Formats: sequence, structure tokens, C-alpha cells
Amino acid sequence: MEKGDVKVLNKGEEEEMELQGYRLCHWRLALVGFGVLCTGGFLLLLLYWMPEWCVKSTCTRTTARDAEVVLLRSTDEFRRWFLARVRVMLAPGSNPFHNLDTQTTSPSSPSSHSCSLSTSASPPLANGHTPYPTDGSPAQDIIRRFSDYQPTQIRYFTFHSTKYFWNDEVHNFEVLTGLEDQLMSCSTLHSEHSAGLTGNQREYRRLFFGVNEIAVKVPSVFKLLIKEVLNPFYIFQLFSVILWSADEYYYYAVAIVFMSVISIATSLYTIKKQYIMLHDMVAAHSIVRVSICRANNDIEEILSTDLVPGDVMVIPGNGTIMPCDAVLVSGTCIVNESMLTGESVPVTKTNLPNPVPGEEEEADSAYNTEEHKRHTLFCGTNVIQTRFYTGELVKAVVVRTGFSTAKGQLVRSILYPKPTDFKLYRDAYLFLLCLVAVAGIGFIYSIVLSILNEVPAKTIIIESLDIITITVPPALPAAMTAGIVYAQRRLKQTGIFCISPQRINICGQINLVCFDKTGTLTEDGLDLWGVQRVENRCFHLSEENAYKENLVKSQFVACMATCHSLTKIEGQLSGDPLDLKMFEATGWILEEATEEETSLHNRIMPTVVRPPKQLLPPEPALSPEQDMELYELSSAYEIGIVRQFPFSSALQRMTVVARLLGEKRMDAYMKGAPEVVASLCKKETVPENFAEVLESYTKQGFRVIALAHRRLESRLTWHKVQNINRDHIEANMEFLGLIIMQNKLKAETPAVLQDLRRANIRTVMVTGDNMLTAISVARDCGMIPPEDTVIIADALPPHDGQAAKISWRYSDKPSKTTRIEEINISLEDVCHVDEPKTQELYHFAMNGKSFAVIEEHFPDMLQKLVLHGTVFARMAPDQKTQLIEALQGVDYFVGMCGDGANDCGALKRAHGGISLSELEASVASPFTSKTPNISCVPSLIREGRAALITSFCVFKFMALYSIIQYISVTLLYSILSNLGDFQFLFIDIAIILLIVFTMSLNPAWKELVPRRPPSGLISGPLLFSVLTQILICLGFQTITFLWVRQQPWYTTWTPLTDVCNHTSHLNLSDLNETEVDDHNIQNFENTSLFYVSSFQYLIVAIVFSKGKPFRQPSYKNWPFVLSSVILYFFLLFIMFHPVKSIDEFLEIVCVPFDWRVKLFLIILVNAAVSAVVETIILDIVLWKLVFSRDKQGNFGVTPAGPTPQGGIDLRAYKCLSWLCCPRKMTPKARYMHLAQELSVDPDWPPKPTTTTEAKPRPENGSTNRIIINS
Repeated sequence: MEKGDVKVLNKGEEEEMELQGYRLCHWRLALVGFGVLCTGGFLLLLLYWMPEWCVKSTCTRTTARDAEVVLLRSTDEFRRWFLARVRVMLAPGSNPFHNLDTQTTSPSSPSSHSCSLSTSASPPLANGHTPYPTDGSPAQDIIRRFSDYQPTQIRYFTFHSTKYFWNDEVHNFEVLTGLEDQLMSCSTLHSEHSAGLTGNQREYRRLFFGVNEIAVKVPSVFKLLIKEVLNPFYIFQLFSVILWSADEYYYYAVAIVFMSVISIATSLYTIKKQYIMLHDMVAAHSIVRVSICRANNDIEEILSTDLVPGDVMVIPGNGTIMPCDAVLVSGTCIVNESMLTGESVPVTKTNLPNPVPGEEEEADSAYNTEEHKRHTLFCGTNVIQTRFYTGELVKAVVVRTGFSTAKGQLVRSILYPKPTDFKLYRDAYLFLLCLVAVAGIGFIYSIVLSILNEVPAKTIIIESLDIITITVPPALPAAMTAGIVYAQRRLKQTGIFCISPQRINICGQINLVCFDKTGTLTEDGLDLWGVQRVENRCFHLSEENAYKENLVKSQFVACMATCHSLTKIEGQLSGDPLDLKMFEATGWILEEATEEETSLHNRIMPTVVRPPKQLLPPEPALSPEQDMELYELSSAYEIGIVRQFPFSSALQRMTVVARLLGEKRMDAYMKGAPEVVASLCKKETVPENFAEVLESYTKQGFRVIALAHRRLESRLTWHKVQNINRDHIEANMEFLGLIIMQNKLKAETPAVLQDLRRANIRTVMVTGDNMLTAISVARDCGMIPPEDTVIIADALPPHDGQAAKISWRYSDKPSKTTRIEEINISLEDVCHVDEPKTQELYHFAMNGKSFAVIEEHFPDMLQKLVLHGTVFARMAPDQKTQLIEALQGVDYFVGMCGDGANDCGALKRAHGGISLSELEASVASPFTSKTPNISCVPSLIREGRAALITSFCVFKFMALYSIIQYISVTLLYSILSNLGDFQFLFIDIAIILLIVFTMSLNPAWKELVPRRPPSGLISGPLLFSVLTQILICLGFQTITFLWVRQQPWYTTWTPLTDVCNHTSHLNLSDLNETEVDDHNIQNFENTSLFYVSSFQYLIVAIVFSKGKPFRQPSYKNWPFVLSSVILYFFLLFIMFHPVKSIDEFLEIVCVPFDWRVKLFLIILVNAAVSAVVETIILDIVLWKLVFSRDKQGNFGVTPAGPTPQGGIDLRAYKCLSWLCCPRKMTPKARYMHLAQELSVDPDWPPKPTTTTEAKPRPENGSTNRIIINS
């Protein structure tokens, strides 16, 4: 094996990484140590910031197998580096699933990593009852117990709370997740793993799987402080403070230290609070006492932290919070999975099927938590109650523990999120590098000048380094944070709380928002709107409800009362909201067998439903000869539910078999999607106008469910029904009618979506709910306009040698009459802006299963689908996160709004995640809204835009402040002068800090406009703005510097110089007696430049402080206006009316009145030129041109216009296009580029009833597809 091999960990998964092995090198370590001493610790800081440099400078490359340190690099777009220390432990074997009680290892070399197991029995050992020696580790203790075994060295490292173990068979590190690693069938799981583990086996497995705990360690304040202080910016501030102290410039140093302390303290408080919140959320239920079955059938009570994969856990009858992922092997559980799915509907979990050897192989598939989730209890979910029969315990086999569980993965995604890439921050660093380069020029210039003028070495060092602190302002982080802090405060006033303030700026760029449906766009659950029964193949008129005496014994009401999966929990009916509403509408009563009854009978003890007595017709009077019991039996009207075939989203239906009390024959009742139910009914029972009636409801956005019934043959006995296949039941049904449900939208939803649409912000629905409901709600709330087409993508994975394929079907439009002009389908390229062609607008819809298949087998197709994908239904929590990443992959800035814990990953991953719940989701979400509707989304985007524009203003202002001061100092260095300490202090504190902290106070503009601010500093208008202002300031300062030297009264200033009234004359003897200014601060050049530069700071502050369309105008920001007016007044006052004490304090000298007037004229002309360049040239020409391009790109992919040219303001475009874009522009964002490509693709969108098939991938990795007409 080569020493330079690079391994790939987690191949094909989200956390895919490259791994390189390294071994510590002592001479390199010594050399680095010497370097650290020589650089005063700076090299150590550099190695801390750069993990790859750290490893490469202290280690030598080796194979991954022999590595002592591993260097990891993520394979995503961020390409981040990490390092991890490889540890070695000794264990009696290398496979945690080997049974050490019955097998021994054959002799193997100590370096062997995979023990070959033989079948010879070992002597009985320890029985798991030997207590740990107080001084021994668990590994040493277990090796002592298994003394006959050859100890094996196990190499592993821990990264992001996951252990990676070396596997000699695959020559790579691998993660041990749990029982699923064994790829065992369901029957094997029953036969080999349902008996429990011995004490020894549990101890042995715990060596590998560790403690069953999702440990969120809250770091100490000291650790967090060190991490925060070692930020490069704070290190630079420390350097600046030391330098200023050496130059006796203590005042500003103290001010910077004060600001930094506040900034660090705020940051520490926020981070610590987040850790505590997450720790409390996880720790609340992480340690409970559980009962487990031992291998000898004993029941033992242990702490949940001691559980390992393979343990058999007894689920208590009164329920519990699951401390691990486990699969049910006996009994039934009712579970609230809202922690994972966000839907607070109790789910019934049944035991894992145990196929008999003679059955089909398909039935005995390999166990998988995703495929068998109906039988799996997930960590963190709440088992409300259990059902056990004939005295049998409800047992579950532990499958995964700790961070490998579903909840563990969720917590990991919160603890170790992917970084959010934002252009502003990348550009900020580039901009700073430019400033550093400018500082470098000044640094060299000052050294050369000082040496030529024979300045002392100490002064040279201090003044040269001082140039760097002038050019790169240490107050920049505090200044940039101010705008965000103010935005955070304004958000708090509107009921939006933020735990990640840096995300506020990113929210200003959002151009697509994903919404969860239930509880976010709509109210929780459905309401029954009405029913429409069918008799003799004709629809009755719709009725409000079925709670009527004349319907009580009808098959329609019997179907409503029986065809559901409701259960009673603590006397309360519980289950799917749809089932609940449907059952409640009948007014019937549901009775279940008690625990005592189920323990006495077998598991087919039925649930019984019956109507209330007041609905039943009055019975004839009892005749004396009738037996009382027989009378009660005949008069009672009860239906027992004999068997349920649960709702399947694949089949889109649910069926029950029921029997009316006293009847011999049974009935089958079915409910489901109308098209599916109608297809399973006898043709003669389905009304002819079925399609028209159905469409009339769906186009109004109703959720429609069809009911059907069938009388079963008398030969089907109770026991036969328990084993019959549902296909035999679900055929030749009789159509009963329709139930019309309404998923009420929240009142605010349509208006908010309309606002977002007007602002060119795409909206997408991502929900765990049914696809048809989701499409219906999307149409209802205006996410999909009535005239637009919905294309449903049904993807099937490879099966029986056939490739994966996507079937395309067009959903029926609810209306075909509105906006006729847009119905004309045109797939030609819209080449000219002058001739826009109408094109039918389309939206893709798909479910989670299709999304998974497309992501795996059609990766290039996925990008095209997300460009117009509007409805994503039945999405699992991790799929929501994957969708966010897919959208970000085509350069969208994605917002996510949800209310459940199932949205946690997506909320964390999105550029701006906003939670409407204050529970689990709020821990993961950067923003939490107290208002439980989506009206918070536009507010957040508006504040984000305002904060972003504020950041640009502040950054530009701070850059100009640095450059203006740099120009002043550089000009003064040429005459061996400088600005005085109190001049610096006045500029830095009185002008800069006051202006920076008040210019950030502009509130957000009151409405969302269709254009977005630029995302980065390195953009045409912003660079033009900064560079022109720099040139203007440079020009006017240079003119001032040269012009003052040309004045007739100009002379080299001395303490006796008096040019204000010309009464005194220079006397050499007096000069010798007077103390001369060491630093040569007081001179005419210094005073003139001080006046001009002080006004320049205020001029650029005003021209940069932009208002509409993203912020309120500056004149409404009274603290800024007041500060500016006071500073202008003060500067004009000291300029035209010198006050001796102020002049002495600021070290400025008296100049003639006519020169002050000239300075005033220079300042006025400077202000006029700055204002004209910024407002007229920049805002009217460049700014609008860039925005027209942005607008053009945005329209390219919103549902409002699929072609890149749709929706441009044509006149504005024509006026500006000749200025700088005569040729066709290639859009920067990938989604715009894709929109342009697809607009000329004749095969896009896919035609109705066609199939797209995946071909085997060629070696270069691309996927070929063919389209087949079906």
C-alpha cells in the first residue's frame, strides 16, 4: 500500500470526506516549537487557524492503517480541513457482534485487526457478575474476563461525535451504527436477536458502541472565551492596542478594548445560551430506567445509558420516552412521533413480521429502519401506550444507540452544521486584503522616508506599524456588528427572536422560501365541509354532515364510522386528524377492549363502534314472552372492526373488515383517493358524472375522499379474514359517495405569499403530508396560480433488472378559462427582449420517494426539477434538508419556515430558517417567531435587506475613513509631521464611532420591493462608489496640502508664528528659548488637512447613508441627523471662531481668515462632487442597470415567468442596455443559467404520459437518459 493513499470516508453520503494518514515526527515538532518561540507564539496561532498546516508541519505521511493522526477534508464546496487523533484500544475481538460466550478466537498475531473465529467452546466465564475493579478500565476488565482470547488492537478516531473504526477487510475506517450493519433478514432478527444478551456480551459491545447517550457538552466559559479571542480580528485588535500603548495613545486603545470586551461578552452569552438550550432539550429524556430481557429470560432493570444494540427492551404498558432506536418484536405500541415528523398524530407501531421458512423471499427482506419504520420505535419519540395479548410482554430489540439514532443524527446536524457561504463575508476579507496591500505600500513608504531623514529606529518602527492600524481599522468588527444588533432589536420588537445574528444579513438576499404546510400555511388538521352520497349511480345533493336519523343505519355512515385507525388514549380519541374529523361527524361512539380483556383473549378482540341512542329509531315495546337478553341483543346496533388494512400512501387507500352485531356475513369498507377507489368499484355503481363532480371540488381546493363498500362471502370466517391478502378484499366494491374535507388556510397566508410573489421571491411547499392535499393547498393559497400546469414526477427505483425511471403526468387544472393568452405553449427560445412570447407556466410536484430516486439516479435532472419544483410532499426530515441543499446548489438563497422538529435540519441548513414553534425547532432555527403564522417571513426579509444595506454603508464608510486618514498621514509623513493624538482621538471617537453607531439606525423600508440588494462588496456599483470617493478625497486633500504651501503668508510654523494678524515678527533669540514640538504636529499643513479631512468623514457618511428602497430615508433617522448637525456646527465653529483652549487641545494652529474661507470652499466643492457622483452617476445609471439585470434573472425562474426575459421593464432595459451590455449576458447564478438553457430545450418540460429512464452510468459518471412514450 502506498504511503500517500487518500481514503474516502462515508462515500456517497452527505458527510463524505477524504482521509490522509500521518505519523508524528519528533524533529519537526521540535522545529515548530522553536518557530513558536521565535515568533512569540504567532506561529502557534497560525497553525491553530490552519489545521492542514499544523499536521503537515509536525507529521510525516503514512498509510491510513498506521496513522497516529488523520487529516480530513470535506468533499463539499467548502473543502474544510479537520484533524483527529487516532486512538488504540485492546479488545477480546474485532467484531462487536461476535458471541464471545460460545466462541473463541484462533491464535493470531498481535497486529491482526480481524479475529478469525473458530467454533471451539470456551470455558464459562464471569457470567457478567464480576464487578469492575476500581482501578481498571472497562476494556482491561473485559480482557481479564476473557483471558483465553488473544487481545486485538482496535484503531479508531472520533470526529463530530461519531467513532470511526479501522476495518482490515475494506482497508478503511468505518462507522459502526448498530444492528443494521449486519444486514440481517427479519426472520434472523427474530430467531437470533430476540432472546437478549448476557452481561458479558453487553460489556463487550459497549466497548465499541459506547454509552447510549446523546451527550451535548456545554463548554466552559473559559474554553469559549479562548476560542472567541483567538479570532484573527481580535488578535489584530490586540496588536493595535499594544502598538498604541507604546506610542502613548492610550485613550483610543481603551475605547477599542472596551468595545471588544462588550462584543466578546455578547457573543459568549449567545453561544453559551444556545448550548444550554440544546443540552436541556436533549438531556430532558436521555437517561431513564428501562427493563431488559437477559439471555436466560430474566427481566433486569438498568439505566438506559447501558443499552447496546442487540439488547431486548421491555416497553412498559403506561408508555415511555424511547432512549434508543428499537424494532418491535412482540406487541403493539401507540407512539407520538412529533419530535421527528412534526405531525402530533399518534402512530400505531406493530411488531416486525416473522416470515415462516416456507414463505416468499420478498416477505423476508433485510431489516432497514427506513423500510420497516412502521415497526421501529425511534429515539426521542413518546410511546403513549402499549397493547399486549395473552400475557405476552411488549418487547423491542435495540437497533441503534447514542448519536447513531434518529434523534442523535438530528442533534449532530444542529451541533455541526455546514457553514453558510455568504458572498458579503468572503468579499469583506478580500477587501481587507486590498486595504492590507495599501497599508503595505504606506509601511514601505514611511520606512524609506524615515531612513532618508535619519529618524530614530524606535520612531520608525512605531510610525510604520501605525500606518497598518490606520488602514485596517480595528473598530471595523464592532462597526459591522452595530447594524446587525439594531436589526436584531427591531426583529425582537416584531416578535422574531434571533440566536444567530450573522444570518440577518444573509436573509436580505433570500429569493426563495420553503414552507412547511401543516401548522405553517394551514391550520392544524382538516375540517369536514360536507358529504355527497351516491344511490343508484346518481349523486345526491351535498349535505353538511351525516349526523341524521335517516342515515344512521346506511352503509355510507357505517363506512365513515369504521374505516379509520383511531384509538383511545386515556379515554380520549386519538389518531389521524382526517379520521378524527370524519368519525366525529357521525356522532358515533368508539369502544375498545381494556387491557384486562386483551390479556385474556387473543389479539383479534375487536374495536366496536355504535351510534348514540338518540339517533336510533324507537324500538317496539317488549312483549312478556321475549327474553330480556335476547331483546337487548336484537335492539343493539354495533359494528365490530375485525381487521384493518392500514392506509398506505403507495396504494392511496385504507380498508377495514367489520361485522354488524348479530350478522353472519362481514362487510368490507374502503376509503381513499377518489380515482383509486372508483377504479376498484364495479363500473355500474360509479356515477357517470363522477369526474366532473370531483373536478368541481378539487378546483376549489377541497380534499376529497371516496368511500366504498362490499358484502363479503359467508365462507370468509373470522380467522380466515385475519390471514387474507388485502387484494382479495379490495375488489368489486360498491361506490358509496364522497367526503369533502377542507384544510383551512391561515388567514394571513394568501396575502403574505402574494407579497413574496410581487417581490420576485419564489415560494415552495415542502411537507410530510399527502401530495394531492399539498397541491390543493398550493393552488388555494396562490402558490400555484389556477392557470398554471402541475407536472407530477413519479420516480421508481431500479427493479428486476430494469433501470430507474420517472413517469410524468399532468395534474388536471382546476380552471381552463382564465388568462387564455398564456395557455399557448411555446418551447422556442425567447431570443429577443423586444418580442416576448407567452409560454405556459408549469410547476413540478413530487413525493419523498420520488425525490430520493431522482437524487440517486438522476442527479443532473434534480437541478432542473428544483428550478420549477413547487410541491414536495411526503418528505422525510433529512429529505427536507437535502432539498434545501439542492436549491442552494443552483445558487438560490433559501429561506425555510416550519413549525415542527421534523424541520430542524432544514431550518438549520437554510440561509434563513424561521421556526413558528418555541419547542425543539427553535433550538435549531436561527430565528423563532412568536406570531404563529408566516407574516414573519416578509418582516425578516425586509429587516435582512435593511441590515445588508447598512453593512454595505458601514463597510464603505469604514473603508473611506481608513483611506482618508491614511491619505492625511501619508501627506504629513512627507514633511515629517503627523496627526496629533487628540486629533486622532477626536476623529476616531467623536466623528467615526458616533457616526457609525447612528448611521446604522435606519429602519427597514415598509414593503418588499421586487429587487434585491447586491450580495457582495466586489460588485460594480459598490466598487465604483468606493473608488470614486477615494479619488475625490485624495484629490481635495492633495489640493489643500499643495495650495496651503503656495499661500503668500505660508512659512514653517513655530510657536512664535502669528499669521492671523501679522503683528509679531520672528525673533531668533525667542525661538531658541521656546520649547520646540518634538513630533512636528503643529503646522499649517496639519491644521488644513485636519479641517478638510474632518468634513470629508461627514460628507462620505451622508452620501453613503442610503434609504429607499431597502431602508427608511436618513432624514427619518434623527440620532444620525442630530449627530451630523452637531459635528458640522462644531467644526464650522472652531474653523471660523478659533477658541484657544480647543486649538491647544487639538494641536491646531491659527490660519488667516481668507484661507479659512478657501478651505470652506474646498469643502463645499468636495461635498457637491461626492454627492453628484454618488446619487446621480451611481444611483441613476449604474445601480439601476445592475438591478435591471438582477430583476431579469429573478424573473427567469419564478412561477411568474419561466424565461429569463419575462417580466423585465422593457423601456428601462432598452435605455440602459446600450450603455454596458450590447452583447448577450451570461447570468452569474446557476439557476438563471439553467433557466436560459431550458428555455431553448424542445423536450422541456416533459410531455404528459412519458417516461424518462436512467441508463447505466458510463465511466465518466454522467447519466444518459432516454424518453419513451408510454
